[in-house]
Amino acid sequence: MGIANVISLLSGVSLFLFGMSLMGDGLKRVAGGQLEGLLYKLTSDKLKGVLLGTGVTAVIQSSAATSVMVIGFVNAGMMGFHQAIGIVLGAILGTSATGWIICLSSLSGGNGWISLLSTATLTGVLSVTGILIRTFAKRATHRHIGDILIGLAILMLGMTTMSGAVEPLKENQEFLRILTTFSSPVFGILAGTILAAVLQSASAAVGILQAISATGSISFAVAFPMLMGIAIGSSVPVLMAGSGAGTGGKRTSVSYLFITIFGAVCVALPFYILNAFFNFPFLHQSCNLFQIAAMNTIYRLIILLILTPLSGLLEKSVCIFIKSDPEDAEEDEQNAGPVFEERFVRYPALAQAQCQDSLSKMARLARKSILTAFDASREYSPKLLERTANLEKRIDRYEDSMGNYILKITKNELNTIQNRTFTRFLHTISDLERISDHALNIAQTAREIDENQIKFPDGAQAEINILQSALTEILDRTVELIALCAPDDAAAREKARVFAETIDPLEEVIDKICEEMKHRQVERMKSGSGSLTESIAFNDFITNCERVSDHCDNIALSVMEEKSFQFHANRYHAEKFSQARFSRLYEKYSRKFSLEPFARTSSNIQA
Repeated sequence: MGIANVISLLSGVSLFLFGMSLMGDGLKRVAGGQLEGLLYKLTSDKLKGVLLGTGVTAVIQSSAATSVMVIGFVNAGMMGFHQAIGIVLGAILGTSATGWIICLSSLSGGNGWISLLSTATLTGVLSVTGILIRTFAKRATHRHIGDILIGLAILMLGMTTMSGAVEPLKENQEFLRILTTFSSPVFGILAGTILAAVLQSASAAVGILQAISATGSISFAVAFPMLMGIAIGSSVPVLMAGSGAGTGGKRTSVSYLFITIFGAVCVALPFYILNAFFNFPFLHQSCNLFQIAAMNTIYRLIILLILTPLSGLLEKSVCIFIKSDPEDAEEDEQNAGPVFEERFVRYPALAQAQCQDSLSKMARLARKSILTAFDASREYSPKLLERTANLEKRIDRYEDSMGNYILKITKNELNTIQNRTFTRFLHTISDLERISDHALNIAQTAREIDENQIKFPDGAQAEINILQSALTEILDRTVELIALCAPDDAAAREKARVFAETIDPLEEVIDKICEEMKHRQVERMKSGSGSLTESIAFNDFITNCERVSDHCDNIALSVMEEKSFQFHANRYHAEKFSQARFSRLYEKYSRKFSLEPFARTSSNIQA
């Protein structure tokens, strides 16, 4: 085998890997992120996890990619380690699908129309069809179908190139001697492990083994231990992906290695013990690429059938090997910050789910900051001011981290709904951050009131209590609205939009309450029962409360207008939803948060 053959072999491997990557990416994009979403949503038990892991990996052509996604789920707290094991088991089986696709490269035609079934013809048809679709299709989904066809054609071309490059090896005695060495289970497993570890792909390693089988030099005795080693070696990229994760992520990555090692032991020991007694004759027969593909699938299926019932024992073994790190315990509430899984940047559907979860946490923190500030306004203490300030800083970290994370995500190709959703996220995190700013302003106003020993009249304090109640309700509704937006389906989005319509009338009522309170304070000053310092503090409190309700309304508007996504600073116009419903809700909130029970100081105060 000369230098030209080596270069040809390397180019074939390169074409094979590129074709596999292009085909897998095309399949993922045609699915529109639904595959990744399924992994996250439908893993309530191990059987579902196994089936989904198998199916998703068969589509994206990479057990490592599936496992990396699962590591991200566990590391982000979106999935438990026990759920992840089922998906990893399925991924190990699903990756064997590539071997069957490779078998297309062995098709050979005959005379006449039968020649159309040859690999060369099929490769040409796939590549021409793919490039035509890729060039002239207007819809992104159609262009991705073109990518799938081009990727398959390149994969088959790479396989043909590899087969041609190794053709001279069938006459090379030194090569045949080395293969004989690999028939030893230990050396065969070691060789397969190194090959898969170097290529970072089990599919590519199996492809090379199938290419060499075209020389007729690969026997079952050689192929079987190498396939076991390839399964073990494919854990290397998964281990690398989990190296920077937390305890759960590390356990998930190590579980891949444990499964492949335990699987090799469980299958190899009984097989070679039986072979010692019965000396299976088929082991010395040469095998073709179809038989290698079948052997690879059967071996991985046996691993799955053996280890799925033992997944609990496997989980305990991994937990003993990777012990909990005390530093991974729950952080102090004041210092805990958002954790965004960088592994999800390439998977917008998963990133969207994580952002939605973080957005809900951010909303609850913003609500807590306002309630803490209200506590400070009722009975001031430096501790409450400090707590409000810490919450404001924590929310700032959320805004910075999520904003940067979303900007990374938007560099991917997103569908229309994903574009609108991430745009809404950016608007919402800005509004939530401003709410925390106003909470800090309210707490600081409470400090000024305490330092200046200001005491509001009973009427003014009663009005403040009503305003706080109304603001608490609009915050509660805003937090609930953000949580409602989590499901990624049309019915859920419509439900959230309808719920959002209940916030705008309440914001209008709060505006009227604030306006009325300012008028009443002016009347109190005219009657001599209020001082200038008291009025300044009173107005600061009211203004911050009013602006908090405005930001809540902005969040509701972003949900209601997500369909058209034309934001504006004006009130939500009557044509946007039923004016009759708006009026009913407005009257309901007006009665609930009415200032009327408290006597006015003057009959000319505007209602």
